Amino acid sequence: MKLGSMVALQGTDLIDKATGEAFSELAKTTDRFERYDNPHGQRIAIIADELAMMFHLARHDRGSLHAAALLHDLGEVAMERDYIQATRPLTTEERIDLARHPIIGEREASRVGADRAAQLLVRWHHEWWNGAGYPDALRREEIPLAARILRVADSYAALTDARPFRSAFSEEEARRELADRAGIEFDPAVVNMLLSMEPLPEMASFARAADDELSHDSATKSDRGWNLFSSFTK
Repeated sequence: MKLGSMVALQGTDLIDKATGEAFSELAKTTDRFERYDNPHGQRIAIIADELAMMFHLARHDRGSLHAAALLHDLGEVAMERDYIQATRPLTTEERIDLARHPIIGEREASRVGADRAAQLLVRWHHEWWNGAGYPDALRREEIPLAARILRVADSYAALTDARPFRSAFSEEEARRELADRAGIEFDPAVVNMLLSMEPLPEMASFARAADDELSHDSATKSDRGWNLFSSFTK
């Protein structure tokens, strides 16, 4: 499946053309840094915008969300820490340190010219519905709807793509994981909306037909929130 040329053409009318192209290039750089073989940031942008339209978000809010989707993990690149790409489980100290990346990402989004709304979406894309997220421990409706949408779209795109430490989940498996975490990590309304969506090309899984040596069950079940849905191990 080749999504790169397709997704690059979608959503670009939501923000200035030159800005959109620059942000798309930054997304590609971030994808390479995080060792995604497929256009992760662009996939998130398309899935998130589809959800935003289903929730009737205003056009300018959709533009901010599109920008944030492309820039959401700039903070990880800026940190330039070796263990961001580690295949081993993170230590408690590393997790605490890496939880700073949305704040750094907010600063980096400002530096490259994203609007204030997009900057805040970058800051809050790891907040959890139950308040257990970071960096500000927002909960429920304290988290802007666009940030809740970005969280779900980011997690779905991550699960359905392969990472160095695990194979890609199938579409069915990814949907089940999101449903299981609804009301804990994710806004149940956003999850339900994603589950009701007509299939998009960007929602197709990159799961291989053959099983990889590293199975889906290799993630530590007591630590699923980090192992499956964190930017550092998703």
